[in-house]
Amino acid sequence: MNILVLNCGSSSVKFQIIATDLEMIANNTDQRLARGNLERIGGEAIVSLQTGSSDKQLSTAPLRDTRAAVELIQRWACSDKGPAQVQTVADIHAVGHRVVHGGEHFKQSVKIDESVLRAIEDCIELAPLHNPTNIKGIQAARDVFGAGLPQVAVFDTAFHQTLPEHAYLYAIPYQLYRRHRVRRYGFHGTSHRYVAYRYRQLQKIERDQTNVITIHLGNGCSIAGIRGGDSQDTSMGLTPLEGLVMGTRSGDIDPAIIDFISVKEGLSSGEVETLLNKQSGLLGISGLTNDMRELLDEEKENNDRRSHLAIEVFCYRVRKYIGAFLAATGGADAVIFTGGIGENSPEVRARICAGLEWMGLTLDASKNETAQGGFEGRVSTDGSRLAAYVIPTDEELLIARDTFRCVEGVTQRF
Repeated sequence: MNILVLNCGSSSVKFQIIATDLEMIANNTDQRLARGNLERIGGEAIVSLQTGSSDKQLSTAPLRDTRAAVELIQRWACSDKGPAQVQTVADIHAVGHRVVHGGEHFKQSVKIDESVLRAIEDCIELAPLHNPTNIKGIQAARDVFGAGLPQVAVFDTAFHQTLPEHAYLYAIPYQLYRRHRVRRYGFHGTSHRYVAYRYRQLQKIERDQTNVITIHLGNGCSIAGIRGGDSQDTSMGLTPLEGLVMGTRSGDIDPAIIDFISVKEGLSSGEVETLLNKQSGLLGISGLTNDMRELLDEEKENNDRRSHLAIEVFCYRVRKYIGAFLAATGGADAVIFTGGIGENSPEVRARICAGLEWMGLTLDASKNETAQGGFEGRVSTDGSRLAAYVIPTDEELLIARDTFRCVEGVTQRF
């Protein structure tokens, strides 16, 4: 089955076309037929398209909206420049969508119908920046490919719907949860679920034997405690702002800081929220950049104090959460690093794990140093009681697989 995977943002559409079926999933032989990224939609968009392992095709095109972007993807995929396996629209068998927020409605990926679409709309107030653009992607695919083509929603929040009540509730008046569903939802669920799945494949164990701490480190960062294959706690909350220090997000703060900054700086609550989301984190502390690679270079080449400080705060927060989640989940067999930083920065992994020897985690310096650029495997010493792994995430592949399962009615849990 050829699956078109769409990740629609406010001014961008990322896509992949992936061939998958039960045999491919079992043998990990899914085929990535094509991928691309359309940016600056609403004007003269920058278009990057690629089939298989061929070179990227770069161009520009006037794209007024998401529908125009999906139309371009459809025309290209069915042309002689697209993948050989797609000759006509009929060769796209289903569309899978990344949807950020499913609230309490969705505990797993679902085939989209009118009731599902209404439920996604009901979650707009929980994700006002993301769910509307996800809905536009669903409607655009329906317009371009026809209402008969199956579409599936894969939710960032669904994996964390197994959190127990004591983990997802905030200690605020309970009626605020009853009235407005104010609670911890968590995000990056597709990534956490995928790397936990790959870990158990590598270890050749069953789902209910999977007890790990998964750490997704990129521009957005989160950590999850997984026991018996289910998420038991996660660092992001009602929104993606809570938890770890991120590229431009503050992560955990004293809530009273919001009013304090508002008064001192003469900012509205909305402006303070923007400051915490867009001007904080690594960028806010360093005053330079939200890019961890650039901060590491600044620290090394110029001994920049604030770059060093930003890195230290970042790593300390992750280390603190590892300890907290080991306690919350009753221990784990491994910590797993993923995401752009987690997969490709041996220095950051080393700093996070420094001082964790007492709990049985010791990195193998040689393995850790070479673990980047697609490496998958163990980076801790053989004698470590708590293992450390690097596993590249692949959210698009999981979306494609979930789309196949939903369309074919496969009920097995992954």
